[in-house]
Amino acid sequence: MARLTPPTKMIFNISVILGVIALVLYFVNVFDVAAISMNLAFWIAAAAWGVLMAGVCMKGV
Repeated sequence: MARLTPPTKMIFNISVILGVIALVLYFVNVFDVAAISMNLAFWIAAAAWGVLMAGVCMKGV
């Protein structure tokens, strides 16, 4: 069974920054400040989750 470990601070900070960017893009689109594709916010949020997942699963490898 895989052993999960906490991610490093750098990986955690990168995923938080990507998540905040995704939230900002989402609310910019919801409040109609600019015409930014919702797909972009989704894929940035998915990248944030993927970075954090990789940091948790692969730290001890």
